[in-house]
Amino acid sequence: MINIMKLDNFLNKKIKITQVKSGLKLNDKQNRNLIGLGLRGIGSSAEIKVDRSILGMIKRVIHIIKIS
Repeated sequence: MINIMKLDNFLNKKIKITQVKSGLKLNDKQNRNLIGLGLRGIGSSAEIKVDRSILGMIKRVIHIIKIS
């Protein structure tokens, strides 16, 4: 698991994000962030090139995803 503070080291690199918890009880903004990251449900994964906007989305839903 990657620490939130170390995410800045991954700018302009590709990371793999996997959803590990359900998004049912999230608020609308968090749900839209999951969809924006390309995650559709538990176990779904996406490979994303990291920039500042993606970092903000990840920080909002860090408790639901796993980064590898």
